[in-house]
Amino acid sequence: MVEIVGPRKRRRGVTPAPMPAGAPDWSKALRHLRRDAVLKRVIRAEGPCTMVAVQREPYEALVRAIAHQQVHGRAAEAILGRFLALFPAHAFPPPEMVLATPVEAMRGCGFSHSKVAAIRDIAAKAAGGLVPSRAGAAALDDAALIERLTAIRGVGRWTVEMLLMFTLGRADVLPVDDFGVREGWRVAAGLEAQPKPKELAAIGAAWAPWRSVAAWYLWRAADSAKRSAFKPQ
Repeated sequence: MVEIVGPRKRRRGVTPAPMPAGAPDWSKALRHLRRDAVLKRVIRAEGPCTMVAVQREPYEALVRAIAHQQVHGRAAEAILGRFLALFPAHAFPPPEMVLATPVEAMRGCGFSHSKVAAIRDIAAKAAGGLVPSRAGAAALDDAALIERLTAIRGVGRWTVEMLLMFTLGRADVLPVDDFGVREGWRVAAGLEAQPKPKELAAIGAAWAPWRSVAAWYLWRAADSAKRSAFKPQ
């Protein structure tokens, strides 16, 4: 998410929040993606890619992602603020402290029963080593991380894909189940209907190894279409 970089909550059609300053140089990615005529138009309309990963541990990113699921961004940040206030000595509480916190105290922050259970499971899996550190995650490929982390309660493939893109900075992730990504392609390509996930995956194979950047542009195209600022040519 916030400050998750990426979708601030898992609501269909919501675009990732604007990226902070200091984005990497994506010029090589743009040269590659401009080979696709549709993406070339989107890139021209939207300008430089400003995507940058937030430097967080995967454990923290997953907890924040759960907090933002199905909740307005401001409400999620308020809940997270109350949660963090339970641990004034820490910028973010370590897993062991979360597990030692009474469920009632977490519920008092505004978390639902299901979110408390998911956050506690993330903490347990982090304490047990299933959730790797940022350094440990660097040794695992995308597929291995998806398989590993989706074993955690409340964590689905989409959530792990957002972590891969916006926490770990992986450049070749295409979240084909994401409504906004598919809507962006529909708008940019001038289609009447969104492509199915498998269809978009096949189209996007040519965008490797920069599919995360392509997804970022498709989110932008979907957003711009809402404002009628982008028109396919």
